[in-house]
Amino acid sequence: MSVHPSRRQVLQTGAAAGAFGFLSRIPSVRAEEAKLDPKQVQFRPEIEPLIRMIEEAPRQRVLEEVGALIKKGTTYTEVLSALMLAGVRNIQPRPVGFKFHAVLVVNSAHLASLNSPDSDRWLPIFWALDQFKSSQAQDVKEGNWTMAPVKESEVPSAEKARQMFVEGMDQWDVAKVDAATAGLARTVGAHEVFDLFAKYGSRDFRDIGHKAIYVANSWRTLQAIGWRHSEPVLRSLGYALLQGSDKNPAENSFGADLPGRMNEKLLKTIRDGWQHGLVAKEATAEMLGVLRSGSWEEASRKVVEFLNKKISPQSIWDALFQHASEMLMRQPGIVSLHASTTTNAMHYAHQQTSNDETRRFLLLQNAAFLTMFRDRGAVKEGVKIDEFEPVEGVPSIEEIFAEVSGNKVVAAQKALAYLKSAKNPRPFLDEAQRLIYLKGNGSHDYKFSSAVLEDYYHITGGMRDRFLAASVYWLQGSKKKDTDLVVRTRTALG
Repeated sequence: MSVHPSRRQVLQTGAAAGAFGFLSRIPSVRAEEAKLDPKQVQFRPEIEPLIRMIEEAPRQRVLEEVGALIKKGTTYTEVLSALMLAGVRNIQPRPVGFKFHAVLVVNSAHLASLNSPDSDRWLPIFWALDQFKSSQAQDVKEGNWTMAPVKESEVPSAEKARQMFVEGMDQWDVAKVDAATAGLARTVGAHEVFDLFAKYGSRDFRDIGHKAIYVANSWRTLQAIGWRHSEPVLRSLGYALLQGSDKNPAENSFGADLPGRMNEKLLKTIRDGWQHGLVAKEATAEMLGVLRSGSWEEASRKVVEFLNKKISPQSIWDALFQHASEMLMRQPGIVSLHASTTTNAMHYAHQQTSNDETRRFLLLQNAAFLTMFRDRGAVKEGVKIDEFEPVEGVPSIEEIFAEVSGNKVVAAQKALAYLKSAKNPRPFLDEAQRLIYLKGNGSHDYKFSSAVLEDYYHITGGMRDRFLAASVYWLQGSKKKDTDLVVRTRTALG
């Protein structure tokens, strides 16, 4: 990994230019502009010019320049690809959060775009473009990190890549993992690569779940933009997952690593056929009780106990999803919010991995992590998600989201009343998503809304309404004004 110093001057140029001055022209790429710095990783030639334009355009006019290109035929997939790759090349993935949310949020913006009406399809993507420019500038201030080309002489053969990756991860060896990752991306099937990253993305509780989130979101974004772009994305991911401590975690005993070490052993005690069992509300309620007051060790052992008693994993996931939302109701904040987004990411990995041990590990780790979120966020006793009651009558969606801007408690009660009476939750979901890209101004708005609106369908039917009603604690209200970016985006696209 190296530093590319020339971007500082690039970002500082053109600051005084008007916001809409580039609507009438199509940016061209000169020959000298296409020459790449040999000290930075290079992307495929068909996408490199668009990436360079996004990197070099001042924040004040990047939306207008991209809008001009779209009018001339640049596709949604091309913009999404360039946005993701610009992020992994220009933004330091350590710590896994903060300014790196510009990369973490790309998939969330993509999901929001998919759920948007045609007229607003570009709004989440243009918000993410602006987010990238903000994070890029912050990265410059903090040292101007840039991903360097892989050391080709160290890239292993297909036969050795997997073993080298595992050894590097176990040893927390950055150089070994970087070279091995390049080898994996070039020679190994995508699902096998995902299985490896899914395991290591959930092994430690550093960065409040962002490692697991990056695994899930990078994988999902690659499915949208194509595996041909996987090498730089996976190299960034590998570097992020090795965010550790001053001392090598492989040679020390840190609290963030203890659940993973215990669960590596505990998962082997789970019965064969554990994925099949009885869906039991009583088990979900008992699991919720452990998550509310027990230790991480007690939570993991309770999962094993239930699975060996032939309780369905679904009953456990029901408890995990609900507890994450309950923490946000009890104490809204960044830590409790990440309990929800981390659970979404780990459940996604649980569903996608083909490795049985990794699937067990993810479930055990998620249970342990939630107790750690609880303790880290100092979440105290309070409302119980399985007990709070709706208001009388059936409020309208408009009334609910107007209340979100004022009283979250009442908004949740009104949302529950609406959802209990509604035959289809889709209008509520659509309005919640629409208000995010109209009113939201932070990456967590996109991450949380995409996670919770997706997880609604992953919870057993009778528990869904309370889960979704609880989400209003971090949704946007209708009384908040539209962001300036909405106006700029619509103007840029004509």
